[in-house]
Amino acid sequence: MLEVPFRRLAALSALTLLASAPVLAAPGLRYVLAMPAPQTHYFEVEMQLSDFGGRSTDVKMPVWAPGSYLVREFAKNVEAVSATAGGKALGVEKVNKNTWRISHAGQKNFTVRYRVYANELSVRTSFVDASHGYLNGTSVFMYPEGKKQLGSTLEVRPAAGWKEVSTSLKPVGSGPAFTFQASDYDELADSPIEIGNHRVLEFTANNTPHRIAVFGPANYNPERLTADFKRICETSLQVVGHNPLDRYLFIIHNLERGGGGLEHLNSTTLQVSRNAYATEAGYLGLLGLAAHEYFHLWNVKRIRPIALGPFDYDRENYTSMLWMSEGGTEYFSNQIVQRAGFIKPEKYLDDLAAGITRVENQPGNRVQSAAEASYDAWIKYYRPNENSVNSGISYYDKGEVIGAVLDLMIANATGGQKSYDDVLRLLYQQYYQKLGRGFTDAEFQDAVAKVAGRRFDEFFRNSVYGTTRLDYEGALGYAGLKLTNTLQQADASLGATVSLTSGKPVVSSVLRDGSAWQGGLNVGDEILALDGLRTTDDVNKQLAGRPAGSTVRLLVNRDGQVRELSFPLLAGTAVRYRIERLENATPAQLAVRRKWLQLKDGASQSPASDKAAGQ
Repeated sequence: MLEVPFRRLAALSALTLLASAPVLAAPGLRYVLAMPAPQTHYFEVEMQLSDFGGRSTDVKMPVWAPGSYLVREFAKNVEAVSATAGGKALGVEKVNKNTWRISHAGQKNFTVRYRVYANELSVRTSFVDASHGYLNGTSVFMYPEGKKQLGSTLEVRPAAGWKEVSTSLKPVGSGPAFTFQASDYDELADSPIEIGNHRVLEFTANNTPHRIAVFGPANYNPERLTADFKRICETSLQVVGHNPLDRYLFIIHNLERGGGGLEHLNSTTLQVSRNAYATEAGYLGLLGLAAHEYFHLWNVKRIRPIALGPFDYDRENYTSMLWMSEGGTEYFSNQIVQRAGFIKPEKYLDDLAAGITRVENQPGNRVQSAAEASYDAWIKYYRPNENSVNSGISYYDKGEVIGAVLDLMIANATGGQKSYDDVLRLLYQQYYQKLGRGFTDAEFQDAVAKVAGRRFDEFFRNSVYGTTRLDYEGALGYAGLKLTNTLQQADASLGATVSLTSGKPVVSSVLRDGSAWQGGLNVGDEILALDGLRTTDDVNKQLAGRPAGSTVRLLVNRDGQVRELSFPLLAGTAVRYRIERLENATPAQLAVRRKWLQLKDGASQSPASDKAAGQ
């Protein structure tokens, strides 16, 4: 998202101000957010508009939230839209699913009021109850059509007894408490707000004040949490090398189950399991999530494909580069955790090998390219079905391994002198700082070529925009490493996932071209018997160790009818990769490895200082 300078409307005359004293005393927009009965899950919004000419103004509610690529139809939660001017009601007409037309002929200053039902606590939606309020602007605040560039102020009126309001919006120097300003609608929409009695932690990183607003109980150590977040922030800066921030906010929701994160221009929201702090794996997962969302302040928010800003909130904003924006961020977040010293390089390599395994075991990886997965995010990624494993691939997962291979290719092409970091620096300087816009797919490839000193057109054509298998072995070989498949057996495989549903074994997925796929076993089939014997367990356990070519007989219940299936079991095709060091690596390979993993000569990164934040 491109930061746009604050543009003020022409000042109103003194006479106009006197005539419209009940509404706005300055040009632009003013929002008032209230929650008088939070237990009902409603926010009440007042939107004051000043110096709007014409006979009518359309106000709109976005249909999606940037960073979450799905049309969510936020207008479905809007109720009781009304408008007044000078104490008199104005005409309000809903003209399409997310637009209301306010008739205000002769009235330049008027107020729009409405309610928003907010009962979905996720990083991309809004929520309020008796314990706290949380909102994303896209699901709460309307904007006047054609006027997204207008600056605005926002007054938050917390529910009775609530004393904290945390947001990355800048406070207004005077006026009511909890009043903030936004340079335009994009900033207002891109600044989540946490309201209640949450705990606020503070630290300084990269000479910039950072805050952590923590909602919900959890056994965390605040000193360790702030110290480790500081390391994540300072290590992240080293990738691009320039700090665009003057403040930053982490919002953490400690919940029974975690829900991921969502990036914003100067903030992020992280939803984590309240038990995550108690284990090394859980805490490293939190640090990885924090690194991912924090690194987005560069990659996506300022280093962005041209389609991702300024936003069109009315419809899908298509790009073929989410593999770079999201998957590339996942690649760098894992690198950042390793570079910051929370894990050793060996653990990083194990995690990367697991990522390669995950991608290569998914049949859809050979059907949908990373670019196609990015473009189709709006209809596929957030709407998976039982066949998604066969028809598509995650742009997060594929983008991460593309990032690793591309980084190694750049390091090799430059003799260990350059890396993917340098590509991001070039994109940041050229398109964010100099041109103030996003880049095209071709411009991204040009930037890679400029850094590497050579083009990788075939790589992009075949393995990013096509489905050709990435050359992991060649890329890792540049760094004196090798990729080994540790599953060398050829045992038979059913090629289907079976889950216990109400105590019954039911097929939940069938892998493309596997035994079950070719034998006619369907998703939703309840397996009653295996080879003539009643079964109530996952038949994969009972089939373990059978030789390829043997025949399996299944009795299944499909739509209330009992059917018998008989088909041969094919050899399993699953892989499990491991990355190992080559003996006698050459000086050139070691130079690539040092550059890739950011290792110092004769040294490696140290592990996390403690196993868990609560210790």
